[in-house]
Amino acid sequence: MSNNYSIETKCIQSGWQPQNGEPRVLPIYQSTTYKYETSDEMGKLFDLEKEGYFYTRLQNPTNDMVAAKICELEGGVAAMLTSSGQAANYYAVFNICEVGDHVVLSSTVYGGTFNLLTVTMKKMGIECTIVDPDADEETINKAFQENTKCVVAESIANPALVVLDFEKFVKVAHAHGVPLIVDNTFATPINCRPFEYGVDIVTHSTTKYMDGHAMSVGGAIVDSGNFDWARYGSKFHGLTTPDESYHGVTYTEKFGNKAYITKATVQLMRDLGSIPSPMNSFLLNIGLETLHLRVPRHCENALKVAEWLENNDKVAWVNYPGLKSNKYYERAKKYMPNGTCGVISFGLKGGRDVSVAFMDNLKLAAIVTHVADARTCVLHPASHTHRQMNDEQLIEAGVQPDLIRFSVGIENADDIIADIEQALTHI
Repeated sequence: MSNNYSIETKCIQSGWQPQNGEPRVLPIYQSTTYKYETSDEMGKLFDLEKEGYFYTRLQNPTNDMVAAKICELEGGVAAMLTSSGQAANYYAVFNICEVGDHVVLSSTVYGGTFNLLTVTMKKMGIECTIVDPDADEETINKAFQENTKCVVAESIANPALVVLDFEKFVKVAHAHGVPLIVDNTFATPINCRPFEYGVDIVTHSTTKYMDGHAMSVGGAIVDSGNFDWARYGSKFHGLTTPDESYHGVTYTEKFGNKAYITKATVQLMRDLGSIPSPMNSFLLNIGLETLHLRVPRHCENALKVAEWLENNDKVAWVNYPGLKSNKYYERAKKYMPNGTCGVISFGLKGGRDVSVAFMDNLKLAAIVTHVADARTCVLHPASHTHRQMNDEQLIEAGVQPDLIRFSVGIENADDIIADIEQALTHI
């Protein structure tokens, strides 16, 4: 696929490139195994001497074609799909971290990611230091240790909607010789291109805008190919020294700028197995084909809803980076000039109980454990996605106890506003 094509064309055309007489639509390779004529041919696959497929837990043609599309949309060199966004974030970090290592984490990341890194991975011997994404460089610098291996943040925090200062975080991470990993789920490559600002690795919960229709759970990891792992020698020894669990291969020597994704595939996916089903990847690909059409509509509707909420007497506060009154408005314009996302957070006068009562009276907007759907949906993070956190942790994560996460869909904006208005009459 030509890199000269626009991102809109890549949404449609990237990935599956049918040859003469082949299906025009991406086929679903619903098979666990692949046949070869000789033992030697399959042996070369296991030795990484030849490209091909032998077991779907490692690679599958349908999955790989969709990964290739996402890779092109982000402008990376290699990508892989996972069974969920959580798996993507786990693999992205665990691919370069092990017992005794350390991670610097933005405090406002999604609650599941926060818990993964501060609780679950701590049990694996990986420590984590939390930093405020709005802190100055000097403060963030103090979080680093000799054993720090990466920095993890989100382009737009879920649900705090903090817009990351990419240049600041890239500068700090690279000054300490570690990669910056950014979850770009909310912005999508339509609105934000992290690699263009120096980010090294991007992750996605493809379950959200990329799928767009609440059909399939999935994740993706994309490598920019720009971080020089070999420069730091044994610091990233999993990539730069022989892997005795895979024929003694040294990934950086054999695979160059595709070393990171190759290791994640042949080592982590081999051992942990968080592979998406080919059917889910097929559904994801359908969603990707309209991503460039849906994201602008989400943003357009969200801005209308946010402006209406900002002028309503029953609303205590509104947080949406697209509002001129928002503290991240100028930063969003810098990094995401075409818009941010379709998610708004707001609170109602009267606090947490009033917010819950409001949600219970919505008719068009559905209370679901989801976000970034074509359909408008709503959630109370303190009661749902972040309920494992106490009030102090909620505030640290940028989640006020009364916060309503409102994911604006692509319906008519006036109908969405009318639904909010009628629900407010009940409180």
